[in-house]
Amino acid sequence: ESSLQARQEQALAKLRLYALPDHAHQKLWDQLDTAYFLRHDPQEIAWHTRLLYFRAETQKPVIKARLSPAGEGLQVMVYIPDQKELFARICSFFERLSYDIFEAKIYTTRHGYALDSFQVHDSTNQRPQYRDLISYIEHELGERLLHQTPLPPLTKPRLSRQLRHFPISPEVNIQPDDKGTYKVLSVIAGDRPGLLSRIARVLTAYDINLHTAMINTLGSRAEDTFLITGAALND
Repeated sequence: ESSLQARQEQALAKLRLYALPDHAHQKLWDQLDTAYFLRHDPQEIAWHTRLLYFRAETQKPVIKARLSPAGEGLQVMVYIPDQKELFARICSFFERLSYDIFEAKIYTTRHGYALDSFQVHDSTNQRPQYRDLISYIEHELGERLLHQTPLPPLTKPRLSRQLRHFPISPEVNIQPDDKGTYKVLSVIAGDRPGLLSRIARVLTAYDINLHTAMINTLGSRAEDTFLITGAALND
């Protein structure tokens, strides 16, 4: 409780720097539960609130990108009434850009909006013109989500030299979490372009809801953990 309050206080202190009216945050915060505040740091909470407080019930997608405060790459926020295949659509968009997602926080508000944050970076290690890239992501990803563009066919991934010589056999494990609320899906596999899209499409095919994704890449080895729910998991 105290850590929750501390986070909210710190986020509000940051919001005051932007001269937001005192209770401006309330409409959005009423739709966020404890899990949201515990999973995001005060700076992220302030960023989300500043972008969304006046459009908590917008019907158009809100896509915002910025240089990542955590280091390299970009942080991208997606806010939209929840839609089927949303995670798969976002993954395939970044894959087409040759961007790797190395962290994803998937969250659904009380009123059925997806509020998702992604940390992404350029897998080709080029130094792009970030300002142009940010505008491109905000516009193009917004258009795709607005029109629910069909998912492109999966391409055959190019394996890195290391994976061709030392293949990693995939390990997939599904366990209930401590409270029995969610199932925890853990996947260990060779990292390659399109891996997340493939996982996302399997989840969609079985009507599995994704609540959180923790994407961890260590060299050519991906260790990903997903919190999921869905009737098919009883089979």
